[in-house]
Amino acid sequence: METSTQKLLFAAELVEENGTYALVVEDLRRGTVQTTPVPKAMVDKLPAFLSALTDKLGPVRQRRGW
Repeated sequence: METSTQKLLFAAELVEENGTYALVVEDLRRGTVQTTPVPKAMVDKLPAFLSALTDKLGPVRQRRGW
């Protein structure tokens, strides 16, 4: 039986507050957090971008908890 260990390296959230959006990325290896504003047009295109990325790289295996 093959076992594998997954280690979370980065955590990202897309946050909306009062109609503005921000991408918050936490680097869990370094313990840092970066936040950058994201235009609504980019937020609206995110599902298409993720779909294109999956088409190019292939599906990601499902995570089994952290």
